[in-house]
Amino acid sequence: MKIPPFDYHIPHSTNEAVAMLDSLGEDAKLIAGGQSLIPMLALRMSRFSDLIDLGSVGSLRGVSIETGRVTVGAMTTQSAVERDPAIRAALPLLSNAVGLIGHFQIRSRGTIGGSLAHAEPAAELPAVACAVGAEFCIVGPTGERRVAAADFFQSTWTTALDHADVLTAVEFPIWGSGSAITEIARRHGDFAIAGACCCVDVRDEKVSAASVYLFGVSSTPWRCREAEVAMTGCPVADLDLTELGRAAVVELEPFADLHASSGYRSRAAAALVERAIGDAIKGADVE
Repeated sequence: MKIPPFDYHIPHSTNEAVAMLDSLGEDAKLIAGGQSLIPMLALRMSRFSDLIDLGSVGSLRGVSIETGRVTVGAMTTQSAVERDPAIRAALPLLSNAVGLIGHFQIRSRGTIGGSLAHAEPAAELPAVACAVGAEFCIVGPTGERRVAAADFFQSTWTTALDHADVLTAVEFPIWGSGSAITEIARRHGDFAIAGACCCVDVRDEKVSAASVYLFGVSSTPWRCREAEVAMTGCPVADLDLTELGRAAVVELEPFADLHASSGYRSRAAAALVERAIGDAIKGADVE
């Protein structure tokens, strides 16, 4: 199926891209790899009069690792993050999450910023961003601003980005002595039917802090507050993983679609939380 006609624009700086978006109006759309946008255009799920390709804005690529955080430029490809040994050492949750995205062909073109700005409910990166408390660096007509991950994702394919905003980078804090991400899908490379990610700090054989999020079950990443509260302060030896999985979905009412019923997603989510917490605890560097 062919995509609808559009005018194609190539900015060479972030400010130029912002100016184009501002002048062209809401019928203009950024393309940051196109692994989600192009299929949506081909299926007539979206239509735009102008596409603005960020591929020539070199300042949006790259990774920097400083004390306590990993900063990833929005146009950095997923495969570059997946293969970066420094990221894997500093923030393995991010590397492991990227490795679950589609197939290697998708990851070689898809970008970190493109995936996050697309805000697909079944995507791994939004849940990871929320789990670690990431911040989104945004440039718009009025200047620069930062948005916390918890405020960035608003609904399916909807974020805090205004129509003339450009996501420039994402800062992922490094925390947690252990982390894990797991999901189920119909086939390898398919969107997740449900998934869970977890970060834990283990000190003196107790869980001193925990962050647990689900994806693929709600329009935005779902925080498992009950599981977090139940874990925090608990000796590792006393953790009841099955009960934590149940606690995680007490208030969850997953959507249903042709891939899974709401009840199935709820049961799967509980099992995935159990697995993610267990793997995170198992891999934790105990202090």
